[in-house]
Amino acid sequence: MNRSSAVYSLSAIILFLFFLICAFIPGARIQQPPTKEPRFIKKIITTDFISEGAAIGDVNHDGKPDIMAGGYWFETPDWIRHRIYPEKRYTTTDFSNSFLNFSMDVNQDGWIDLIRIGLPGEEAVWYKNPGKINGDWRMYPILSNCGNESPMLADVDDDGRPDLICNDPVEKAMIWMKSPSKKGDTLWTRYVIAEGPGTPGTDRYNHGLGFADMNGDGKPDIIITKGWWIAPPDSRKFPWAFHAADLGRDCSQIYALDINHKGKADLISASAHDYGIWWHQHPVSEDDSAWKEHLIFKGFSESHGMAMADINGDGAPDLITGKRYFAHNEHDPGALDPAVLYWFEYKPGKNPSWIPHLIDSNSGVGEQVLTHDMNGDGLPDIVIANKKGLFLFSQTH
Repeated sequence: MNRSSAVYSLSAIILFLFFLICAFIPGARIQQPPTKEPRFIKKIITTDFISEGAAIGDVNHDGKPDIMAGGYWFETPDWIRHRIYPEKRYTTTDFSNSFLNFSMDVNQDGWIDLIRIGLPGEEAVWYKNPGKINGDWRMYPILSNCGNESPMLADVDDDGRPDLICNDPVEKAMIWMKSPSKKGDTLWTRYVIAEGPGTPGTDRYNHGLGFADMNGDGKPDIIITKGWWIAPPDSRKFPWAFHAADLGRDCSQIYALDINHKGKADLISASAHDYGIWWHQHPVSEDDSAWKEHLIFKGFSESHGMAMADINGDGAPDLITGKRYFAHNEHDPGALDPAVLYWFEYKPGKNPSWIPHLIDSNSGVGEQVLTHDMNGDGLPDIVIANKKGLFLFSQTH
């Protein structure tokens, strides 16, 4: 036997004896590298019911993200409360006039403003950040009747500026509102997608809205549970063609993801007022009756807000949602169940799955779920506003 063979044999014997010791001596185990499963530290910013939505932005130009919710903004890092506009106090049986909030420099003066969406079918407005001047923020109108329970901001015309997508329940129209494009401008421009009696998705309480390319032409379409409007080459042109499809029951936000790697957009949604989180499989054929629903989870009800973000840093988008506390007071199934908050770890593959991870059992979600790195550590954190208050969940390992 040559020298190299002898060394190899000796190494093999030592390795065998090591595993033998680990197997038969109590307490002797091979140490595995620690897993890095995300954990969250809960911060209760306030227990006041001030809004069902929230927004994130650097309000005071100190280079750090602050939180806006309803009539207030909260200054990081100690979350000092500042008033935006006079706000009434709500009880858990009330409905706030702040259902969704968005942050945006509307008039392009360099300061982050607040967009507030009121009760479904009521006002959409924005508040001008006064900058270094103290006092209430001035309110400007966007739309008198903003319908759908999940209106959204998205860049409809691809000009680099987000626009508002919603419906007008008075005019029975699906619309988008173009945000001001010139510096100093304060007016939003209305464009109609489709209108008239019987137009799908135009009820003030319509549930479910998404924005994604459904036909592979490179332009995002506007999605509801009854199908989608196909974006024309010029988004300002009326009308948009409607492609009917059964995309599930009343839901919150609708997200697109090629889950089964067939080259088409599958859709993810969650029940707004019942149990169930699902994904809907895009049929390979043109037969839209063949859309197939796959259940992800049904452990809680009232998932009225949902987000997608890569929580664990594995490159795959995960789901974040939970129970909207008292969405319809005590009238929804499971209304009195704990107000849980979960993230669902997405595992792609031939049989895709979402692994549920409980974050908290006494907060839940509102109309929105926000993910943002709030402390600069490179990890996405979670912000929630609802009838239980305003919460920040800071991610840690």
